[in-house]
Amino acid sequence: MKKFWQLLLTAILAVLLLAACGDDTKKEEAPDSSDQTSEETTTDEVKDTTYPYTLKDASGEDITFEKVPESVISLLPSNTETLFAIDAGDKVIAVTENDDYPAEVADLDTVGNFTVNVEKVISLEPEVVFAHEMMLGSSEGGINQIRDAGIPVVVVPNAGTFEETYETIQLIGEVMNKNEEATQVIEGMQAKVAEIKEKAATITDKRRVFVENSDVPEIYTPGKNTFPQQFLDMIHAENIVTEDDWIMISPETIVNENPDVIIVMYSYVPDIIEKIKKRDGFDTVTAVKEDRIVQVEENITSRTGPRLADGLEVFAKAIYPEVFGE
Repeated sequence: MKKFWQLLLTAILAVLLLAACGDDTKKEEAPDSSDQTSEETTTDEVKDTTYPYTLKDASGEDITFEKVPESVISLLPSNTETLFAIDAGDKVIAVTENDDYPAEVADLDTVGNFTVNVEKVISLEPEVVFAHEMMLGSSEGGINQIRDAGIPVVVVPNAGTFEETYETIQLIGEVMNKNEEATQVIEGMQAKVAEIKEKAATITDKRRVFVENSDVPEIYTPGKNTFPQQFLDMIHAENIVTEDDWIMISPETIVNENPDVIIVMYSYVPDIIEKIKKRDGFDTVTAVKEDRIVQVEENITSRTGPRLADGLEVFAKAIYPEVFGE
């Protein structure tokens, strides 16, 4: 699976390696998940964060904030989207070049691409840096270098389910004293998921789906314990792949499995839908014959942040347009 993400330099699930001069780069792997759904767990009264506020982040570090951070650097697009969604975007002073949502990030300073410039991060003197659990191991030195400069770094846990995504949103909300706003974001996501699941309950004829994340010659696809699999389970669709995690699959296997729908989760290949149709033997595949090859927006369907429920909806409309169409 790691090899897959190293091959896809265009995928935005990037593990942004921190490097003072320039370390090797690595992409953020698709988060694991099982077929889990979540119940609404919010309370009637949402309290403000009490400072001093201490948390233990995904690196096991205890981090204390004496007050609300007034300047923030985000090192992952999903963290950035969360900060803006909870109305803390005005505190963000820098992001990476991979950040593209919301539109306001285009006006912000950047601290690198897949390799983050540690010196620049330190020079900007943020009151907090939001990193990610997938950076641990390969880039702890960079994280520690920022911490040694007296700048708190919160390593946000990897989210493998909708519930864990809600927890990361709540965590960022607590640091920024945006607890009510974070709760509202979560409740909005939960409401959308519930609505989609209610519609999906009417589906009796499951469609068999192939989800493609890279082009030939090395086609990768998600199996069990992945977010796309969770999407499929929640909308009563069947994955043609039964193996765990992300695997490489041959065109011949895809033809033999004869999916009803093909979902394309990448955009780095121009005219990919037409190219898929022209692969050897694909003219016999139901998805091709019935024109059910759908290219989805990769960021919405892969980032574990506030738009994840939108990603579920994108999958639902692609596979069952007659049920989930406008």
